[in-house]
Amino acid sequence: MDSKPMQRPTPRANAYVDTQPFWEATRDGRLMMQYCTEAQRFQHYPRPVSIFTGRRTLEWRPVKGDGVIYACTVVRIPGPGLDGRLPLCVATVELDEGVRLIANIVDCEPQELAIGKPVHLVWDALSDGQPYPAFALTRA
Repeated sequence: MDSKPMQRPTPRANAYVDTQPFWEATRDGRLMMQYCTEAQRFQHYPRPVSIFTGRRTLEWRPVKGDGVIYACTVVRIPGPGLDGRLPLCVATVELDEGVRLIANIVDCEPQELAIGKPVHLVWDALSDGQPYPAFALTRA
């Protein structure tokens, strides 16, 4: 698939959560998620407090990047930032660590996309060259 890079999300000036550890780790090829040290569970998307305890017992920890497709869809309708990327396979990925995130599934034909298929972390590039997490089907 010949695709154009996605635009990088713009950090808000009044953001309640410092996502710098996430972005720094991507440059090193690592995927970081917020981890609640009290509940001993990962959470995503980043928040100022734990979704499990309501406390500020959070730190950033690496995740391996292996998981399965929990839910999926194929984007076929053009929209901002999608030039040259359609059809775009998108999935909710449940990582082995138990946390879910929405991501692009790259190098995947729409008919290959299915719930329960194993995936692994790969890196896509945003328009400014910043690495951004995506996933690919794990083939036997």
